[in-house]
Amino acid sequence: MIEEIVSRDNMKAAYDRVVGNRGCAGVDGMEVLELKLYLKAHWHTIKASVLDGSYRPQPVKGVEIDKPKGGKRLLGIPTVLDRLLQQAIQQVLNGIFDSKFSPFSYGFRKGKSAHQAIKQALAYANSGSRYVVDITCPNSLTG
Repeated sequence: MIEEIVSRDNMKAAYDRVVGNRGCAGVDGMEVLELKLYLKAHWHTIKASVLDGSYRPQPVKGVEIDKPKGGKRLLGIPTVLDRLLQQAIQQVLNGIFDSKFSPFSYGFRKGKSAHQAIKQALAYANSGSRYVVDITCPNSLTG
């Protein structure tokens, strides 16, 4: 599976997604537009470290943003390279596992949205169901 993650086609798709999303630099200060040149110079070493298990992600940069109703929210911003590898992993794992998920699971899935989840919950309520279960994993970064 790891070979599929670092395959040329998968990495190209991950690169396109990361560059398309733009985003801020992580702790290393590398901007998204610098990634292409960095990969040209270092890809063989990076790929080898991923394949042999020695690759280690960089620390995540913590940035506080204002919440709409007051207070602060802490965001964790990975480096651009780590985002690229995370995206590559997500693409492969999504291809394996997404088809096994319930069609009524809406969180962080392609083609699914919060609006669809609400519409489904309303349909259940209108058909006589009395309970909705929302399972959320606690995360110290989401506040």
